[in-house]
Amino acid sequence: MKALLSIEPGGPETLTLREVSMPQPGPGELRVRVRTCSINYPDVLVIEDKYQFKPQRPFAPGVEISGIVDAVGEGVTGWTAGMHLISTLSSGGLADYAVVNAGDAFPIPDGQDPVEGAALILTYATALHALADRGQLRKGETLLVLGAAGGVGLAAIEIGKVMGARVIAAVSSEDKTRIARAVGADELMIYGEGPFDREQARALAGRFKQAVGPQGADVIYDPVGGDYAEPALRSIAWEGRYLVIGFPAGIPSLPLNLPLLKSCDIRGIFWGGFAQRDPEGNRRNTRQLIDWWVEGRIRPRIDKVYPLARGGEAIARLASRSAIGKVVVTIGA
Repeated sequence: MKALLSIEPGGPETLTLREVSMPQPGPGELRVRVRTCSINYPDVLVIEDKYQFKPQRPFAPGVEISGIVDAVGEGVTGWTAGMHLISTLSSGGLADYAVVNAGDAFPIPDGQDPVEGAALILTYATALHALADRGQLRKGETLLVLGAAGGVGLAAIEIGKVMGARVIAAVSSEDKTRIARAVGADELMIYGEGPFDREQARALAGRFKQAVGPQGADVIYDPVGGDYAEPALRSIAWEGRYLVIGFPAGIPSLPLNLPLLKSCDIRGIFWGGFAQRDPEGNRRNTRQLIDWWVEGRIRPRIDKVYPLARGGEAIARLASRSAIGKVVVTIGA
């Protein structure tokens, strides 16, 4: 079988397509013939040894797949060869075959697109955990979404609307406003490209305040970080919740007088840690997402699809922050 391997730390251009041995499922595991693998920001970091999880090399990146069960490990019930599934895994998705924990896998309902399925779990599960479990978003509240045209941003818009919020989508270009509007954003704003000096940061804070309105944003969903974080935080409502998702623009330093003055919370969102510590809560959330997907209330938007041999280009596209929606690699028919 073929796998796109990280042999040594480096960027997407260092990945190498090679023949490797077929993996064998252990107790509690499934071997899956991979059909599609979605690219996520951890894939950008892990091949450069910048992620908290460091697989032993050589390894294939890719932590979110759809596929067909090929073999069932000892002790696994409810799964048979030939069943279609979506699943997360610690690594190994960019390969013809992968092994997953049966507890992390979910059947794909009949008629659902496997390409969309591969893009369903990580971004939407992160957004649902963030908005419902950590953000306590309530119907009628105002939600500000930064990076709103990326995979996690679009998921937050859709889930925010399902939960009854007024959603303000903040994006970096005019092109990205169209998809944010298409998935349900009530209002849009475009922010410039950082870094910002003090006057530019103050102006950006004013634009965030104008966008969310005089009462402020009850929940701010920030998968961007960097110089955007403090201006966004300045637009938060009294007792608002600022959700820290990720830092592709850099890790910000926030003045702690702002949470004091607004009596607001800054809450970290680590979906992987949540899934590990509360597996049943995560499965409950994922089943809810699948129901909404089947009902058409949410739908993963696919930016671009690459073949396995060009999987490095897929990771590079996500790293460039030019993707609008999810980037997916197709592997098997």
